[in-house]
Amino acid sequence: MAILDILEFPDPRLRTVAQPVKTVDDRVRTMIDDMFETMYDAPGIGLAATQVDIHERIITIDVSEDKSEPLVFINPEITVLDGEMETMQEGCLSVPGFYEDVTRIEHCLVKAIDRNGEAFELECSGLLAVCIQHEVDHLDGKLMVDYISPLKRKRIKEKLDKKHKLEARQGKR
Repeated sequence: MAILDILEFPDPRLRTVAQPVKTVDDRVRTMIDDMFETMYDAPGIGLAATQVDIHERIITIDVSEDKSEPLVFINPEITVLDGEMETMQEGCLSVPGFYEDVTRIEHCLVKAIDRNGEAFELECSGLLAVCIQHEVDHLDGKLMVDYISPLKRKRIKEKLDKKHKLEARQGKR
């Protein structure tokens, strides 16, 4: 397994729309293992393949306290189960250090394929529902900063640009 580099806003590769996975094979399973290792190391509760510059529709999630409930969603499709909305503070491994209120559907159904190539459905609510929607947004080229005001987005971009320039001068990027 390997820890992958996580792309950070405003990297344009984060806007790439991911392609469906055609076959779940050893290459895809290795990618999933690397994504989990990267996500846990970051640390985070969700990671979309787009965030590690792999433009395939794969998500890893673990919202458990002790990191004992890893979930894999390949080619996920979300269906809204009711119109209730929930606002939660979201963070993002691609927008490090920033947390913003985002409003999303509170209850959804996800259809996907697991790491063995088997189709499944999972009814989700609360944090898991929010996390899945956040990660599917990544697969569609959308970021949490798209839900906030242009002024806040500009300030975050400026701060991260400054951080990236400093890291480049120090040889960290």
